[in-house]
Amino acid sequence: MEVKKINFLQSYSSILWLLGGIIIGSIFGLVFGEDVLIIKPLGDIFLNLLFTAIIPLIFFTIGSSIANLERTEKLGKLFVIMILVFLVTILISAIVMICAVYLFPIHEDIAIAKVPFEEVASGSAGDQIAKLLTANDFFELLSRKSMLALIIFSFLVGFATLQSGEKGKAFKSFLDSGNEVMKQLLNIIMKSAPIGLGAYFAYQVGVFGPQLLGVYAKPMAVYYGACIFYFFVFFSLYALVSGGKRAFKVFWGNNITPSLTAVGTCSSIATIPANLDAAEKMGIPSHVRNLVIPLGAPLHKDGSSMSSILKITFLFAMFGKDFSDPMTILLALGITVVVSIVEGGIPNGGYIGEILAITVYGFPMEQALPVAMILGTLVDPIATLLNANGDVICSMMVSRFSEKTKW
Repeated sequence: MEVKKINFLQSYSSILWLLGGIIIGSIFGLVFGEDVLIIKPLGDIFLNLLFTAIIPLIFFTIGSSIANLERTEKLGKLFVIMILVFLVTILISAIVMICAVYLFPIHEDIAIAKVPFEEVASGSAGDQIAKLLTANDFFELLSRKSMLALIIFSFLVGFATLQSGEKGKAFKSFLDSGNEVMKQLLNIIMKSAPIGLGAYFAYQVGVFGPQLLGVYAKPMAVYYGACIFYFFVFFSLYALVSGGKRAFKVFWGNNITPSLTAVGTCSSIATIPANLDAAEKMGIPSHVRNLVIPLGAPLHKDGSSMSSILKITFLFAMFGKDFSDPMTILLALGITVVVSIVEGGIPNGGYIGEILAITVYGFPMEQALPVAMILGTLVDPIATLLNANGDVICSMMVSRFSEKTKW
């Protein structure tokens, strides 16, 4: 019993530290009011460190990941089916969340004082897409306003390194080394997150009042309700698609250990062994489960998809913007897919996704990012449950579509 307690505390230590910082900051804001402006620079320092580390982190992480792929076509068909299943389930989870926020809207009464938005390029749809996906000079890639262009550039550099073979070996080593260094740098910066976010929250509560403490209650309730609904209803539907009533019974009969492991560790990676064991008991072929589950941990994140939508709608409400425009919703779905794929290979990758969304929509970064980070921390446990457990149900569907498996 004692060992389990230690493991639980270790797994949730980062979340507990962040929540501790937020709670202490809230108390400071309540007690000292606007006098807490004196500690706001602590929050600004943390955010500035995070902003400056993100660009090289994304480049090295994505470039290194692609450069280290195995050059093989043996599993081509299986890989394509897997990616399609991942993509469809990510989009479905995002759509479920969009429906949830429309049924239980987050109203504009949480809007904060008007803050100037960052400039977003105007022009025709084609021009905007071009500016969103690319930059017209290399130095512009080094700005957080070109996040999506940087991600695409990093993918291309990784593929070019992969194609270079032996001649690109030295550059691949450079990417691997840079990736490790930037991971360690981000870990160092995140050590100060409880102080930085605590100072920011103290400032928010002190300036905007105690009512801010209740601002997160409704979006959290909507998110947890939508996730529980998706977990039981849609995972059951996916099981039925995988093989009818038999697959349904097989899935839920072997799903308890992976679910408890995901909630207990709050890590998709740590849940891989439990997922593989459950998939074996379900009768999923070894070559399917050994591909889908390890790759699903970084690439397939239904919970992160839903939290991405929640954060976007929350920020739209907070800054008094309308989220009902079809193009806005389509862009949100696109961002969600990118976030689900990119964040898995990056430590604290959810924050990278938040910065991407904030940049694309033009929200003021200094005001929007801490709010999104706090919300992400609060919803992380159940998001991990969907992220990790979704890999098992996806392996069932991939097995059904590629191997015609029957349970």
